[in-house]
Amino acid sequence: MQVIGAGLPRTATLSQKIALEMLGVTPCYHMVNVLAELDQAKRWRAAVFGELSPSEILDGFEGTVDWPGSFFYKELSDLYPDAKVLLSTREPEAWARSMRETIWGLFYDDILIRHLSDARSVVDAPWKGYMQLMESMWERSGLIEGPSTSLEFMATSFERYCEEVKAYVPADRLLVWSASDGWEPLCEFLGVEVPDTPFPRVNDGKMFAERIIDGALLAIEQYRTQQADEPAVVA
Repeated sequence: MQVIGAGLPRTATLSQKIALEMLGVTPCYHMVNVLAELDQAKRWRAAVFGELSPSEILDGFEGTVDWPGSFFYKELSDLYPDAKVLLSTREPEAWARSMRETIWGLFYDDILIRHLSDARSVVDAPWKGYMQLMESMWERSGLIEGPSTSLEFMATSFERYCEEVKAYVPADRLLVWSASDGWEPLCEFLGVEVPDTPFPRVNDGKMFAERIIDGALLAIEQYRTQQADEPAVVA
């Protein structure tokens, strides 16, 4: 393991994954890996409850950013003492707003992605397991506190989390960085040359909604088709 991402979701982690792989930290794990193979959620949930080491799930990966990996940044930084730790940040208020529109909304808001996700959970057991994983991690993180979570609470929680990372990880192993900083500090930290190409910037908020909506509609259509294909039961 070369790089352990300690940054929270909604801190341009998908751009980080792409950038790190461009710099040779490949493969780099990200929540998109779980979304591509939902059965992995069972293993991560076992890790959340202390029944499995996250290192077993990340075997073969040179880096990890975003949850579920960054949820275990303490364990991973202890297990891989030579790995560098990347704490991605953004303005706390901006992070809180982004959370409100995406992850918090997926659990608690009266919006399309929540209702489609709930419907998918009824017909798609792996998705239900994924949502249970997410719920377990957010409950344990202390970063949100259910339906009544305010923007102020999330912004303060984000600041507190970043300070905890900086207190836990030795300064010589840690880079506090935001996507707006671009290539230079990241490449200096990793000891590699700056690529002759723009830093990758992905609109992950838009992609988040598209993944939820498209995945739910596909799962529901597949369920509807299966139901239509089943032979009628004659009384």
